[in-house]
Amino acid sequence: MRVVVIGSGGREHAIVRAIASSPSRPMVWAAPGNPGIFQIAQPIPLTNPLDPSALAEFCHEHEIDLVVIGPEAPLAAGLADALRIEEIPVFGPSQAATRLESSKWYAKRFMQRYGIPTAQWASFTADEADDARQYVVSHPLPVVIKADGLAAGKGVVVAGTHEEALAALERMFSGGLGPAGQRVIIEDFLAGDEASVFAICDGTTYALLATAQDHKRIYDGDRGPNTGGMGAYAPSPLLTADLLTQIEHQIIEPTLQGMVTENAPFVGCLYVGLMLANGKPFVVEYNARFGDPETQSVLEVFRGDFARLLYSAARGRLDRTAINAIADGWSCTVVLASKGYPGSYTTGHRITGIEQAEQLARVYHAGTARDADGTLITAGGRVLNVTSHGASLAEAVERCYQAVRCIHFENMYYRTDIGARALRMLHLMEDRL
Repeated sequence: MRVVVIGSGGREHAIVRAIASSPSRPMVWAAPGNPGIFQIAQPIPLTNPLDPSALAEFCHEHEIDLVVIGPEAPLAAGLADALRIEEIPVFGPSQAATRLESSKWYAKRFMQRYGIPTAQWASFTADEADDARQYVVSHPLPVVIKADGLAAGKGVVVAGTHEEALAALERMFSGGLGPAGQRVIIEDFLAGDEASVFAICDGTTYALLATAQDHKRIYDGDRGPNTGGMGAYAPSPLLTADLLTQIEHQIIEPTLQGMVTENAPFVGCLYVGLMLANGKPFVVEYNARFGDPETQSVLEVFRGDFARLLYSAARGRLDRTAINAIADGWSCTVVLASKGYPGSYTTGHRITGIEQAEQLARVYHAGTARDADGTLITAGGRVLNVTSHGASLAEAVERCYQAVRCIHFENMYYRTDIGARALRMLHLMEDRL
């Protein structure tokens, strides 16, 4: 098998590793890639690898069997559609199906149409800014403000005061998030625990991977602004077998059936971000691709032929025999970020200690580059993802932070409490036995 992976972050590094280490042993190319990815995969020698015609030509010339699209932006731009027209198998949804992620307004109306549980909401455009402000001022606190479009994880504000909510509206409507903020969703706040579910879909059927829990806020204790994700662990003890069955029947299956009804069958990874409120699951968000950094943890506990699994889904014939186990043990991922992220930060700082860290865990490159001398340097807000494995969550967390402490770069920042709430919950469960 010959596979191309599109993307350049930690998620794509993890996907490339999982594909390359599959029993089917495929050859892997990647673009745009990063220094970590290119230790495993070959670069695609194209000036613009996201140009559909150039990428299709490369795929035909190299007899590529599968293209896996990692990030949301090329999916929303229709890259999967362009490749399918060229009869190239793609793991990734069409532009129409990607609307589940690229437009929160579409997603909310979709859930309303098909009876999928989600928070109560209202929507306003920039032309309706006065109505939006009036709605917010009269809304109970806290209140959730979401930009309609793609905003790289920065389009959600959980406002604890009306002033904070009004400031979020002003930032979005005034162009602070570009076109993504010209329509906003205002939601009721749901109190509870977050969890993530991944479904590998072939358009009509699906297979679940391990559950996970992301940590979105920048600071320990789930404080501060939302980010693209500061860490994750898998599987989540919050999602019992009974809850998962409920999620499948009330969320996953209606979603796939609804997309078929709307002439946009979903082929790819359906990510469902959930809030468990009063023991019931509600959809917080859909993603039309693997989550980041949850993927790093989910794939760490996956056992099977990942390449064959994705290929079978892309061909519309999901092969569940490619899965041996979705959760063998436990994993923990900690994101090493540039201080200042998700706001302004500096880059170009030398990175050391990765080789030592890799004696304990995997290190995925998310925002790195090499300077003119070949030195590895920081090149983004989220720089590295450290992912460990353990027989227990406690072991995975301990090993992960041991590896984290081996790595150094100027202005390095990370959360110190990834998995802490789950560990407390597991201890309570043990005490009750």
